[in-house]
Amino acid sequence: MKPPICYICDKDFRDSEEGGLVYFKKRAKDHEWDKKMEKLGMTDQPPYAGWFCGEHYEEAKKLKNLTIDEAMKILRTLFKVR
Repeated sequence: MKPPICYICDKDFRDSEEGGLVYFKKRAKDHEWDKKMEKLGMTDQPPYAGWFCGEHYEEAKKLKNLTIDEAMKILRTLFKVR
């Protein structure tokens, strides 16, 4: 699992209770990733999930019905990040 570092601002919030992991809508390649991990008996942070600090978590959760690619485009625009 990747450490809790915000996908928007790169803030490391391991020592904070604010923020969390958001699971977005799976893309075709995400279903393939799930099958591969299951076959290998492995677990890891899926490519369709991202960590968000307390400042960005609520907005990210609102977009969980989108793929991570779609959501990140919106979040980067919303928070004026490249």
